[in-house]
Amino acid sequence: MKMWFASCPKGLESLLASELETLGAQKTRETIAGVYAEGSLEFAYRACLWSRLANRILMPLEKFPVDSADDLYRGVAAIAWELHLTPHESIAVDFVGTNDAIRHSKFGAQQVKDAVVDRLQSHFGSRPDVDLKHPDLRINVRLSKDQATVSLDFAGDSLHKRGYRAAMVPAPLKENLAAALLIRAGWPEIAARGGALIDPLCGSGTLLIEGAMMVADIAPGLNREQFGFHGWAQYDTALWQRLRQEALDRCQVGLGKELPEIRGYDKDTRAVSAAQENVACAGLEKWVRVMAKPIEAFKKPTHRQINDGLIITNPPYGERWGDMEELRPLYQTLGEVAKRECPGWRMAVITGNAELAGELRLRAEKKYQLFNGTIPSQLILFQLREASEQVQTQRKELTEESLSEGARMFANRLRKNARKLASWLKQSGVSCYRLYDADMPEYAVAVDFYDDAIHVQEYAPPTNIDEEQANRHLSEVRQALLYLYPESRGKLFFKERRRQKGESQYQRQVTRSHASGVFEVMEGPCRFEVNLSEYLDSGLFLDHRPVRRLLREMASGTRFLNLFCYTAAATVHAAIGGAQSSLSIDMSNSYLEWAGRNLALNDLDQQRHQLQRADCLEWLAMEQGEFDLIFLDPPTFSNSKKMEEVLDIQRDHSKLIEHAMAILARNGTLVFSNNFRKFSLDEELKSHYDVEDITEKTFDPDFQRNRKIHHCWLIRHRTSPWHG
Repeated sequence: MKMWFASCPKGLESLLASELETLGAQKTRETIAGVYAEGSLEFAYRACLWSRLANRILMPLEKFPVDSADDLYRGVAAIAWELHLTPHESIAVDFVGTNDAIRHSKFGAQQVKDAVVDRLQSHFGSRPDVDLKHPDLRINVRLSKDQATVSLDFAGDSLHKRGYRAAMVPAPLKENLAAALLIRAGWPEIAARGGALIDPLCGSGTLLIEGAMMVADIAPGLNREQFGFHGWAQYDTALWQRLRQEALDRCQVGLGKELPEIRGYDKDTRAVSAAQENVACAGLEKWVRVMAKPIEAFKKPTHRQINDGLIITNPPYGERWGDMEELRPLYQTLGEVAKRECPGWRMAVITGNAELAGELRLRAEKKYQLFNGTIPSQLILFQLREASEQVQTQRKELTEESLSEGARMFANRLRKNARKLASWLKQSGVSCYRLYDADMPEYAVAVDFYDDAIHVQEYAPPTNIDEEQANRHLSEVRQALLYLYPESRGKLFFKERRRQKGESQYQRQVTRSHASGVFEVMEGPCRFEVNLSEYLDSGLFLDHRPVRRLLREMASGTRFLNLFCYTAAATVHAAIGGAQSSLSIDMSNSYLEWAGRNLALNDLDQQRHQLQRADCLEWLAMEQGEFDLIFLDPPTFSNSKKMEEVLDIQRDHSKLIEHAMAILARNGTLVFSNNFRKFSLDEELKSHYDVEDITEKTFDPDFQRNRKIHHCWLIRHRTSPWHG
């Protein structure tokens, strides 16, 4: 009997120890990231072939103290290397660890290599070659606590490399970690009961392939052509051939049985193609099916009776706050479809982000700590309840006592604000409004309602609030909203508001959203499309509601011009108010298309109400046409590549207004607005025109707290004051 060492990812030591015992180990002892096992040479070969969890199988040769570089050289040179290899075999040295004498692993590896080749030179009269990529024999040296352990690596390449991964996707699970997750999740027991295995976010298919190999009794090393012991001078060819033939026979028997249903889905067609290629390389294409399907469309297979099963998946998790917010809907949808489609099943999710895991809205049955590469992660197990149990659980969760103290405080503020607005909302009929706007500085968010959908935008938190606190506060905001408005659970959208520059204001902000945020809403007599999931802003600036109402009241019989028109909400109001014609100008194709949909929603003739793509600065400078009512609401700053000039509203507003006044009819009105909080109107304009500051009149009750959100003026030619 020899002592062997099997290495593995951290957190899998106990599983590996149990596995090694089933493979013939007489005794096992766990340590960090590995297991010592006593066993025969047959056990070592069998472990290389059959271990689903190990990285390497090492045969320790010697252990000795190292207080100097000479100690390392002498200790290695004292080993009888002539018993293990000849000069005809190439070698590589893996050296791990340092101490005061060996401060660099490369230096340590060099000392070991020199000692080995010098010993063989002395014995055989020639030296072996070094091949770092594909050596015949790999030597492993671990230096810890001034003790060097020298071993032969029987695995050669890491055992997680089964040989079937022909195609890759970003951030794949290693094969041995995938196998460990399946074992932890109880897949062998579920499969024995005839249960199914489904991965709704399958990526390259590793979990599916490992699950199929388990139930088909396929040795994970069966497809590998080379192991480290093949270059060992004492390699027992007959023993290895017997063990491999045994594995081939077991594979044939396993694949001859009816396997459980094993399916994978992914919305990314490239991932699906990669998974299908890997499944084919593993020889499992008859038993493992992979299809392109988004998580929202997930359904339990119905072509045969399936009463039990395991949903297991490794969803993405973000490192930045913005990534997290984009992924929240994915986790929410995953939890919802799993509960709906597979009641009574088990679900297993691996994630490196506990907060995102909370978005599953499922009660965890068990959690295992482990490492996915270098990332501390959790495997979380859930027992999906039957439908009747789910309803009862949701009711229990939606109690005020279940909220954190911060969430209760935030919920109380929302209630208070709702009471203040209730009478106005009832009288006005407004259904799109702001309920909260950073009332409490530590909860730096704006909460807007669009009927029963909720749009939450996070501002930059105060400087005394660190990122961890800010994330906790955001979670408390979510808790409070879900508690107070359970009917909006599937219509809750979170955004991170950053300072926008140039073209970024027109770009999609959420590229991986898994919940549709497109709704139709009413504002007075006007109908609008809002998008709460894909852009930073919704398509309807709620603070400008009174300004749009004013434009509607002023528009009858006018020729209306809307500059920097965005989604043309102001144009719709003007047209509904009786504008004879309108022209709406913006440089963004995306927003002009959106504007067109808004016009169509209100049955407006787009021959009379035209949209034009142009740089407003250039268009205004031409001073062409004449209009009775002009709405000029430029951004604070823009340096878009589509614009010839850089716009700074404080610097450039006089020029913009002068150009606009040049095309304003003598009895017309220019409504000028902007949202630069420190804005100051050029006093010289007041000497040329009648200028009326109406800012204070342009705030409905839901924006009374924040009167710096915009400024607004009526500007007219002196000879024709507006009588409105």
